[in-house]
Amino acid sequence: MDILFRCLNVALMLTMPLALGVFLARWLKTGWRPYLIGVGTFLGSQVLHIPFNSWVLSPALDRLGLRPPWEGTGLIVAACALGLSAGVFEEGARYIVLRRWLRDARTWRQGVMFGAGHGGIESVAVGVITLIALFQAVAYREADLSGLVPPDQLSAAQAQLAAYWAAPPSLIDLGSVERAIALCVQVSLAVVVLRAVTRGNPAWLALAIGWHAFIDALAVFVATKYGPYLTEGLLAVVAFISLGILFKLRTPDPSEPARPAVPSQAEGFEPFTHATTRNSEVEDSRFLG
Repeated sequence: MDILFRCLNVALMLTMPLALGVFLARWLKTGWRPYLIGVGTFLGSQVLHIPFNSWVLSPALDRLGLRPPWEGTGLIVAACALGLSAGVFEEGARYIVLRRWLRDARTWRQGVMFGAGHGGIESVAVGVITLIALFQAVAYREADLSGLVPPDQLSAAQAQLAAYWAAPPSLIDLGSVERAIALCVQVSLAVVVLRAVTRGNPAWLALAIGWHAFIDALAVFVATKYGPYLTEGLLAVVAFISLGILFKLRTPDPSEPARPAVPSQAEGFEPFTHATTRNSEVEDSRFLG
């Protein structure tokens, strides 16, 4: 049963992004190009983000005496630094791509699809890492670790493996829940960055970086201090706020025709049967993509 829950968790991480992409492609009718470029944008951002964290940020925190496990003020500083790092690299990458390589994506719909690709490949990457960890845990479950790890690391490896298999199903499934939350946030952030491009106002980019940094810092702080359940609960609230931002920023596509005005009888309105048809067309136009 343990393995079943873990397989389900991995399957959701891997399939949610594709399912979201298929749904959005049919609903928004934008094509897959913004989605695929969003995938490349996330991967490109990590080419710089991961080395920066490893070679610059972590050594800087070490020099300040802020080594894990973080506590007190050190936890706050580390959480903010990690959150700001993620915000700058990911939202900066989004902004550059939208400005230079995705110049034809200027509508809300395209921004949503772009963000779905960005968040989708992140979910897939986490899913692949989780799947590799599952394969390793299954392989080592009944193995004699003394012949596989150095003696000074044996007790830590045994404790880590025991903790992995002792996790309850509710904790296991939080991985896919977190990815669903992250998808909501990533789509919302993409639309905010798109607003920075279309309005030519860097304040929107600063807002996206700040919101991203706050969310990541909150996750690091609460997870370290209070555990995963409260963390995911707070992140769920953040996801709802992000969706509110997303739909608040929704604007009609420039290509959408203006809704025709319905003339009054005083202006020489057509016969009743013809007017009924015309009104029906006007009502239908509200739902045209």
